[in-house]
Amino acid sequence: MKNFVGVKFRDYGQVYFFVNYGLPIKRGDKVVVSTEEGIGLGKVCVVRNRPPKDILEQDLKLIDRIATEEDLKKEESNKVLSKEAYEFCKKNIEKLGLEMKLVDVEVRFDRSKMIFYFTATTRVDFRKLVKILVRKYHTRIELRQIGVRHEAQMVGGIGNC
Repeated sequence: MKNFVGVKFRDYGQVYFFVNYGLPIKRGDKVVVSTEEGIGLGKVCVVRNRPPKDILEQDLKLIDRIATEEDLKKEESNKVLSKEAYEFCKKNIEKLGLEMKLVDVEVRFDRSKMIFYFTATTRVDFRKLVKILVRKYHTRIELRQIGVRHEAQMVGGIGNC
């Protein structure tokens, strides 16, 4: 039986749709999928019989598998790494005197990349910070500037914009 599964990779993130052939997937399950960014682990938030109207079925990728115990342990390990990287980066931002506010750190499931989200009122030269982070974590590092609305969404803020 075929169905279409909406998956979120972050609590505040966008829903991405995948095709499922026969796996007993229900809302709330964790699944492993292949994306353009690499392998990802996400939470199922929608299961439906048809794809959304604005998405072509042939453009959808397949669900690889339901997350195993090992996958869930890896996810927990990545959460710990994310918190540690947040503190490490924050200390180095202060040490370097950079005019930026660190908001969040995302560690990709396969640890192929770490994304550091920040806000800043002006342009920031963070090349030294990136070198420090690469030296420490030995993976691809991306610093991504976000707006205050995105920051509010990431930290769980609600209300009128």
